[in-house]
Amino acid sequence: MKSKASAPGKVILFGEHFVVYGVKAILCAINKRITVTAEKIEGEKISIKSNIGNLELETGKLISEINSPLKPFYYLADKILKNENTGIEIIVKSDIPLGVGLGSSSACCVAGAAAISRLFKKTSKEEILSLAIEAEKTIFKNTSGADCTVCTYGGIMDYDKGNGFHKIESEPNFHLVIANSNMEHSTESVVDDVRKFKENDENRFSSLCEIESKLVKDVLGLLKGNDIKKLGIKVKENQEYLETIGISNTKLREMIQIGQNASFGAKITGAGGGGCIYALADESNLKQTINQFKDKNYDCFSVKIDFKGLDTF
Repeated sequence: MKSKASAPGKVILFGEHFVVYGVKAILCAINKRITVTAEKIEGEKISIKSNIGNLELETGKLISEINSPLKPFYYLADKILKNENTGIEIIVKSDIPLGVGLGSSSACCVAGAAAISRLFKKTSKEEILSLAIEAEKTIFKNTSGADCTVCTYGGIMDYDKGNGFHKIESEPNFHLVIANSNMEHSTESVVDDVRKFKENDENRFSSLCEIESKLVKDVLGLLKGNDIKKLGIKVKENQEYLETIGISNTKLREMIQIGQNASFGAKITGAGGGGCIYALADESNLKQTINQFKDKNYDCFSVKIDFKGLDTF
Protein backbone atom coordinates (compact mmCIF):
# COMPACT_ATOMS: atom_id res chain seq x y z
CA MET A 1 0.00 0.00 0.00
CA LYS A 2 1.21 3.48 -0.90
CA SER A 3 0.13 6.89 0.36
CA LYS A 4 0.86 10.00 -1.68
CA ALA A 5 0.51 13.72 -0.97
CA SER A 6 1.66 17.01 -2.43
CA ALA A 7 1.83 20.53 -1.03
CA PRO A 8 2.61 23.89 -2.65
CA GLY A 9 5.47 26.26 -1.95
CA LYS A 10 4.85 29.82 -0.88
CA VAL A 11 5.81 33.45 -1.41
CA ILE A 12 5.65 36.28 1.13
CA LEU A 13 3.90 39.03 -0.82
CA PHE A 14 4.11 41.81 1.79
CA GLY A 15 5.27 42.36 5.35
CA GLU A 16 8.45 40.29 5.76
CA HIS A 17 10.61 41.38 8.72
CA PHE A 18 7.96 43.82 9.96
CA VAL A 19 5.84 40.78 10.89
CA VAL A 20 8.39 40.00 13.62
CA TYR A 21 7.32 43.26 15.30
CA GLY A 22 3.55 42.76 15.11
CA VAL A 23 2.71 43.97 11.59
CA LYS A 24 0.57 41.73 9.36
CA ALA A 25 2.28 39.80 6.58
CA ILE A 26 0.52 38.54 3.47
CA LEU A 27 1.56 35.14 2.08
CA CYS A 28 0.34 33.09 -0.85
CA ALA A 29 0.77 29.49 -1.94
CA ILE A 30 2.33 29.03 -5.39
CA ASN A 31 1.81 26.35 -8.02
CA LYS A 32 5.20 24.70 -7.54
CA ARG A 33 4.94 21.57 -5.43
CA ILE A 34 6.64 18.94 -3.28
CA THR A 35 5.26 15.41 -3.73
CA VAL A 36 5.88 12.74 -1.11
CA THR A 37 5.13 9.03 -1.49
CA ALA A 38 5.17 6.79 1.60
CA GLU A 39 5.06 2.99 1.63
CA LYS A 40 5.30 0.37 4.36
CA ILE A 41 8.38 -1.85 4.15
CA GLU A 42 9.73 -4.78 6.13
CA GLY A 43 11.98 -4.15 9.10
CA GLU A 44 12.01 -1.36 11.68
CA LYS A 45 13.78 1.18 9.50
CA ILE A 46 13.04 4.50 7.84
CA SER A 47 14.34 5.02 4.30
CA ILE A 48 14.14 8.47 2.68
CA LYS A 49 15.09 9.14 -0.94
CA SER A 50 15.18 12.61 -2.48
CA ASN A 51 16.92 14.78 -5.05
CA ILE A 52 19.12 16.24 -2.29
CA GLY A 53 20.30 12.86 -1.03
CA ASN A 54 19.15 9.79 0.86
CA LEU A 55 18.83 8.82 4.52
CA GLU A 56 18.27 5.35 5.98
CA LEU A 57 18.15 4.73 9.73
CA GLU A 58 16.57 2.38 12.20
CA THR A 59 13.61 3.71 14.15
CA GLY A 60 14.07 5.19 17.62
CA LYS A 61 17.03 7.49 16.92
CA LEU A 62 17.26 10.83 18.76
CA ILE A 63 16.44 13.63 16.34
CA SER A 64 19.24 15.74 17.87
CA GLU A 65 21.75 13.14 16.64
CA ILE A 66 20.64 13.33 13.00
CA ASN A 67 22.57 15.79 10.86
CA SER A 68 20.57 15.82 7.63
CA PRO A 69 18.15 18.21 5.89
CA LEU A 70 15.87 15.15 5.61
CA LYS A 71 15.41 14.83 9.37
CA PRO A 72 11.84 16.30 9.38
CA PHE A 73 10.77 13.21 7.42
CA TYR A 74 12.56 10.94 9.89
CA TYR A 75 10.89 12.77 12.78
CA LEU A 76 7.43 12.30 11.26
CA ALA A 77 7.96 8.64 10.37
CA ASP A 78 9.48 7.75 13.74
CA LYS A 79 6.68 9.49 15.64
CA ILE A 80 3.93 7.79 13.61
CA LEU A 81 5.63 4.36 13.78
CA LYS A 82 5.74 4.33 17.61
CA ASN A 83 3.03 1.66 17.93
CA GLU A 84 3.45 0.04 14.51
CA ASN A 85 5.48 -3.06 13.63
CA THR A 86 6.74 -1.93 10.24
CA GLY A 87 9.20 0.33 8.47
CA ILE A 88 8.58 3.11 5.95
CA GLU A 89 10.11 4.14 2.63
CA ILE A 90 9.62 7.80 1.73
CA ILE A 91 10.27 9.23 -1.74
CA VAL A 92 10.41 13.02 -2.16
CA LYS A 93 10.10 14.87 -5.47
CA SER A 94 10.36 18.65 -5.68
CA ASP A 95 9.48 21.39 -8.18
CA ILE A 96 10.59 24.08 -5.70
CA PRO A 97 14.14 25.50 -5.58
CA LEU A 98 15.63 24.78 -2.16
CA GLY A 99 16.79 27.29 0.41
CA VAL A 100 15.67 30.46 -1.37
CA GLY A 101 12.61 31.42 0.70
CA LEU A 102 9.93 29.69 -1.39
CA GLY A 103 8.71 27.36 1.33
CA SER A 104 10.36 24.13 0.21
CA SER A 105 10.92 22.92 3.79
CA SER A 106 7.35 23.76 4.83
CA ALA A 107 5.89 22.04 1.77
CA CYS A 108 8.05 18.99 2.56
CA CYS A 109 6.77 18.90 6.14
CA VAL A 110 3.12 19.25 5.08
CA ALA A 111 3.27 16.68 2.26
CA GLY A 112 5.37 14.37 4.42
CA ALA A 113 2.98 14.59 7.39
CA ALA A 114 0.02 13.81 5.11
CA ALA A 115 1.59 10.95 3.17
CA ILE A 116 3.08 9.21 6.24
CA SER A 117 0.14 9.63 8.62
CA ARG A 118 -2.41 8.52 6.05
CA LEU A 119 -0.62 5.21 5.61
CA PHE A 120 -2.14 4.30 8.96
CA LYS A 121 -5.32 6.35 9.44
CA LYS A 122 -7.45 9.12 7.98
CA THR A 123 -6.01 12.38 9.31
CA SER A 124 -7.59 15.83 9.04
CA LYS A 125 -5.86 18.89 7.60
CA GLU A 126 -5.71 20.30 11.13
CA GLU A 127 -3.88 17.20 12.41
CA ILE A 128 -1.53 17.25 9.42
CA LEU A 129 -0.73 20.92 9.95
CA SER A 130 0.08 20.30 13.62
CA LEU A 131 2.43 17.43 12.69
CA ALA A 132 4.04 19.53 9.93
CA ILE A 133 4.82 22.42 12.30
CA GLU A 134 6.35 19.97 14.80
CA ALA A 135 8.52 18.55 12.01
CA GLU A 136 9.58 21.98 10.77
CA LYS A 137 10.76 22.86 14.28
CA THR A 138 13.45 20.19 13.92
CA ILE A 139 15.16 22.52 11.43
CA PHE A 140 13.70 25.98 12.31
CA LYS A 141 13.20 26.00 16.07
CA ASN A 142 11.34 29.33 16.16
CA THR A 143 9.05 28.83 13.15
CA SER A 144 5.75 30.71 13.43
CA GLY A 145 3.90 28.03 11.49
CA ALA A 146 2.82 30.61 8.89
CA ASP A 147 4.52 28.85 5.98
CA CYS A 148 3.15 25.42 6.88
CA THR A 149 -0.32 26.91 7.24
CA VAL A 150 -0.41 28.47 3.78
CA CYS A 151 1.13 25.32 2.28
CA THR A 152 -1.68 23.27 3.88
CA TYR A 153 -4.67 25.43 2.99
CA GLY A 154 -3.47 27.19 -0.17
CA GLY A 155 -4.61 30.56 -1.44
CA ILE A 156 -3.69 33.85 0.24
CA MET A 157 -3.41 34.44 3.98
CA ASP A 158 -2.57 37.24 6.31
CA TYR A 159 -0.72 36.54 9.52
CA ASP A 160 0.28 38.49 12.58
CA LYS A 161 1.76 37.39 15.88
CA GLY A 162 -1.22 38.58 17.93
CA ASN A 163 -4.09 37.10 15.90
CA GLY A 164 -2.50 34.24 13.95
CA PHE A 165 -3.78 33.30 10.50
CA HIS A 166 -6.70 34.48 8.44
CA LYS A 167 -7.48 33.08 4.99
CA ILE A 168 -8.31 35.73 2.40
CA GLU A 169 -11.21 34.56 0.27
CA SER A 170 -10.30 36.74 -2.73
CA GLU A 171 -8.92 34.93 -5.78
CA PRO A 172 -6.98 37.58 -7.70
CA ASN A 173 -5.63 36.62 -11.11
CA PHE A 174 -1.99 37.60 -11.53
CA HIS A 175 1.38 36.04 -12.26
CA LEU A 176 4.54 36.32 -10.20
CA VAL A 177 7.87 36.08 -11.98
CA ILE A 178 10.32 34.66 -9.44
CA ALA A 179 13.99 35.48 -10.06
CA ASN A 180 16.71 33.77 -8.04
CA SER A 181 19.85 35.69 -7.04
CA ASN A 182 21.71 32.41 -6.33
CA MET A 183 23.35 34.25 -3.44
CA GLU A 184 23.82 32.35 -0.20
CA HIS A 185 22.31 34.12 2.78
CA SER A 186 21.52 33.50 6.42
CA THR A 187 17.97 34.35 7.50
CA GLU A 188 19.13 34.47 11.12
CA SER A 189 21.87 36.99 10.29
CA VAL A 190 19.54 39.25 8.27
CA VAL A 191 16.88 39.17 11.03
CA ASP A 192 19.60 40.14 13.52
CA ASP A 193 20.67 43.08 11.33
CA VAL A 194 17.06 44.34 11.25
CA ARG A 195 16.91 44.07 15.04
CA LYS A 196 20.05 46.21 15.28
CA PHE A 197 18.51 48.78 12.90
CA LYS A 198 15.47 48.95 15.20
CA GLU A 199 17.59 49.32 18.35
CA ASN A 200 19.69 52.09 16.77
CA ASP A 201 16.65 54.16 15.73
CA GLU A 202 13.48 53.12 17.58
CA ASN A 203 11.45 56.09 16.36
CA ARG A 204 12.24 55.58 12.71
CA PHE A 205 11.53 51.85 12.91
CA SER A 206 8.24 52.47 14.71
CA SER A 207 7.24 54.88 11.95
CA LEU A 208 8.12 52.29 9.29
CA CYS A 209 5.96 49.69 11.10
CA GLU A 210 3.02 52.11 11.04
CA ILE A 211 3.28 52.83 7.31
CA GLU A 212 3.81 49.13 6.56
CA SER A 213 0.62 48.34 8.52
CA LYS A 214 -1.31 50.87 6.44
CA LEU A 215 0.19 49.47 3.23
CA VAL A 216 -0.89 45.93 4.13
CA LYS A 217 -4.42 47.16 4.91
CA ASP A 218 -4.57 48.87 1.51
CA VAL A 219 -3.27 45.74 -0.21
CA LEU A 220 -6.01 43.58 1.32
CA GLY A 221 -8.57 45.86 -0.32
CA LEU A 222 -6.76 45.83 -3.68
CA LEU A 223 -6.60 42.02 -3.68
CA LYS A 224 -10.39 41.87 -3.42
CA GLY A 225 -10.71 44.09 -6.48
CA ASN A 226 -7.88 42.37 -8.41
CA ASP A 227 -6.42 45.83 -9.08
CA ILE A 228 -3.04 44.67 -10.31
CA LYS A 229 -1.66 48.06 -11.34
CA LYS A 230 -2.32 49.57 -7.91
CA LEU A 231 -0.96 46.41 -6.28
CA GLY A 232 2.22 47.01 -8.29
CA ILE A 233 2.56 50.47 -6.75
CA LYS A 234 2.28 48.89 -3.28
CA VAL A 235 4.93 46.32 -4.23
CA LYS A 236 7.32 49.18 -5.10
CA GLU A 237 6.51 51.01 -1.86
CA ASN A 238 7.12 47.90 0.23
CA GLN A 239 10.49 47.42 -1.46
CA GLU A 240 11.47 50.97 -0.45
CA TYR A 241 10.80 50.09 3.21
CA LEU A 242 12.88 46.91 2.87
CA GLU A 243 15.71 48.98 1.40
CA THR A 244 15.47 51.32 4.39
CA ILE A 245 15.90 48.53 6.94
CA GLY A 246 18.96 47.27 5.07
CA ILE A 247 18.06 43.83 3.72
CA SER A 248 18.93 44.59 0.09
CA ASN A 249 22.25 44.72 -1.76
CA THR A 250 23.63 45.69 -5.16
CA LYS A 251 22.66 42.46 -6.89
CA LEU A 252 19.12 42.43 -5.52
CA ARG A 253 18.68 46.08 -6.52
CA GLU A 254 19.80 45.26 -10.04
CA MET A 255 17.28 42.41 -10.21
CA ILE A 256 14.48 44.58 -8.86
CA GLN A 257 15.26 47.24 -11.45
CA ILE A 258 15.05 44.61 -14.21
CA GLY A 259 11.70 43.50 -12.83
CA GLN A 260 10.39 47.06 -12.51
CA ASN A 261 11.22 47.78 -16.17
CA ALA A 262 8.64 45.33 -17.51
CA SER A 263 6.27 44.40 -14.69
CA PHE A 264 3.90 46.37 -12.45
CA GLY A 265 6.31 46.19 -9.52
CA ALA A 266 9.09 44.08 -8.04
CA LYS A 267 10.41 43.41 -4.54
CA ILE A 268 12.40 41.05 -2.36
CA THR A 269 10.45 38.11 -0.99
CA GLY A 270 11.59 36.52 2.25
CA ALA A 271 14.61 37.37 4.36
CA GLY A 272 16.64 39.30 1.79
CA GLY A 273 20.41 39.41 1.65
CA GLY A 274 20.08 36.89 -1.19
CA GLY A 275 17.33 34.48 -2.15
CA CYS A 276 14.60 35.60 -4.52
CA ILE A 277 12.66 38.60 -5.70
CA TYR A 278 9.30 38.60 -7.43
CA ALA A 279 7.87 40.79 -10.17
CA LEU A 280 4.09 41.25 -10.42
CA ALA A 281 2.71 40.67 -13.93
CA ASP A 282 -0.33 39.67 -15.93
CA GLU A 283 -0.83 38.30 -19.44
CA SER A 284 0.05 41.69 -20.96
CA ASN A 285 3.63 41.80 -19.65
CA LEU A 286 4.46 38.28 -18.40
CA LYS A 287 6.58 37.20 -21.37
CA GLN A 288 8.41 40.52 -21.52
CA THR A 289 9.21 40.35 -17.79
CA ILE A 290 10.60 36.81 -18.06
CA ASN A 291 12.68 37.77 -21.10
CA GLN A 292 14.20 40.76 -19.28
CA PHE A 293 15.58 38.43 -16.60
CA LYS A 294 16.70 35.76 -19.05
CA ASP A 295 18.51 38.36 -21.16
CA LYS A 296 20.61 39.11 -18.06
CA ASN A 297 21.13 35.37 -17.39
CA TYR A 298 19.05 35.20 -14.22
CA ASP A 299 17.28 31.99 -13.23
CA CYS A 300 13.58 32.78 -13.31
CA PHE A 301 10.17 31.19 -13.68
CA SER A 302 6.56 32.28 -13.40
CA VAL A 303 3.98 31.08 -10.88
CA LYS A 304 0.36 31.67 -10.09
CA ILE A 305 -1.43 31.41 -6.76
CA ASP A 306 -2.23 27.84 -5.78
CA PHE A 307 -5.73 27.76 -4.30
CA LYS A 308 -5.81 24.01 -3.64
CA GLY A 309 -3.20 23.60 -0.91
CA LEU A 310 -2.54 20.08 0.36
CA ASP A 311 -3.59 17.34 -2.04
CA THR A 312 -3.69 13.64 -1.18
CA PHE A 313 -4.16 10.85 -3.68
